[in-house]
Amino acid sequence: MKKSFLSLLSLLLAISAYAFPSAQVDTLSIVTGKVSPSPVRVTVAVPESYLAEGDTATYPVVYLLNGYSGDYRDYAAHMRLDDLATLHNVIIVCPDGRDSWYWDSPVDKGMQMESFTVDELVPAVDTELRTRPDRDHRAIAGLSMGGHGALWLAMRHGDIWGKAGSMSGGVDITPAKFHKRWKMAKRLGSYASNPSRWRGHTVMSLVPTLEPDKLDIIIMCGESDIFINENNELDRRLTEHGIDHRYITAPGDHSWGYWKSALPVILEFFSHNL
Repeated sequence: MKKSFLSLLSLLLAISAYAFPSAQVDTLSIVTGKVSPSPVRVTVAVPESYLAEGDTATYPVVYLLNGYSGDYRDYAAHMRLDDLATLHNVIIVCPDGRDSWYWDSPVDKGMQMESFTVDELVPAVDTELRTRPDRDHRAIAGLSMGGHGALWLAMRHGDIWGKAGSMSGGVDITPAKFHKRWKMAKRLGSYASNPSRWRGHTVMSLVPTLEPDKLDIIIMCGESDIFINENNELDRRLTEHGIDHRYITAPGDHSWGYWKSALPVILEFFSHNL
């Protein structure tokens, strides 16, 4: 059944994305039953060489996850994704994360974003584009909600991603400031009724499960960011568990002014390992 669905998905993509991509920055639509409403829109940026006549090269892929209240257009609206893709010789993929926090919601069956990303998005990208389809040539990063999502997905699916980066990530959702904001309760149920569920859906909870030297990790956060305390604590716990990682703090807050300076650092970190 799964094989048949993926075959249908590939057919739908081939029809809707004829000669995809037709430009360095283009948009892909993926029909899915895991996320409602469907389809999910995805911004894709390729290196300049990708579109060159006769080019048959394959490329590493970097997935970039948007923050809460953002969508698949955010990175392209604030940065030159075509230039970044060309500079680092990678394909950049920006899916619409909605307000999912990149989990499979246990209370909303129409928001199974983790399963969509793992089971449908990655196979679709590898089908439609000339990728290098293995964990050593895939990286994932994000900002805010997407920073949490990038670490969450990479830590749980080490067979898919070998590198992960977070900018201003909401890496611990148990503090009170999260309980009634950012649609957390819509995805997990109320904190008062489900504290163990909330704890189990944090990046912090995954640290003890990590194997040393299995995942290349970079974490960045502005010193005035609303999530700086949580990121400092994640750095401490990763160090305590012997998980090698790079942690960088610098002046900045929870805004595009900081993220625009942080993303090139993360892409440079990835490019040395892709």
